Amino acid sequence: MRVVTVAQMKQIERNADESGLSYLQMMENAGTAAYREIRRQWPEATCLAVVAGKGNNGGDGFVIARLAAQEGLTVSVILAEGQPVTPDAKTNYDRLKFLPVTILQLDEISQIQADVVIDALYGTGFHGALRPSGRKACACIHHSGAHIAALDVPSGLQADTGAVAEGSIQAELTIAFDSLKQVHITAEAAVFCGKIVLADIGIPEHCHP
Repeated sequence: MRVVTVAQMKQIERNADESGLSYLQMMENAGTAAYREIRRQWPEATCLAVVAGKGNNGGDGFVIARLAAQEGLTVSVILAEGQPVTPDAKTNYDRLKFLPVTILQLDEISQIQADVVIDALYGTGFHGALRPSGRKACACIHHSGAHIAALDVPSGLQADTGAVAEGSIQAELTIAFDSLKQVHITAEAAVFCGKIVLADIGIPEHCHP
């Protein structure tokens, strides 16, 4: 299996974008692949919560929220750090406005009610220690008692080193996008990833190093 650094993954995505696969379509493909895997893993789930950061990992989560709502699941989105800030995440957040999706701020909830919670906080961009909002979001996810699925990298884990910050997400399922990262094959970090599934997001083979 291919293992790449964060920098290599960004280059792969740039190559794909230059080859005609837009970043927005990659986000759509990633969210769709993750949603399918979550449904395979927990087909009985009827209530899904997405805990979203303000970057593209949150955008992947918004795609999942849209697909789940369109299939008739009860869906809530919890904004851990406010409104999304990246263009593609904003686009997918806006697409939720016409669907029966409950949007909440982290400060508005005491406990997440769901069968499955999606960790869409940080992804590969995380390093260092969790900010107070991130620690609170991770604690809420753990206290929910729900199944936990992480997108690409459980929040609090560093993709290139496998370093685990205090308060990190301990996922049952981690959906890695396109390529494995070092964190997925690091013994200490792999415990926090749970079952790791590699998802094809449509990037052509020639875009890889």
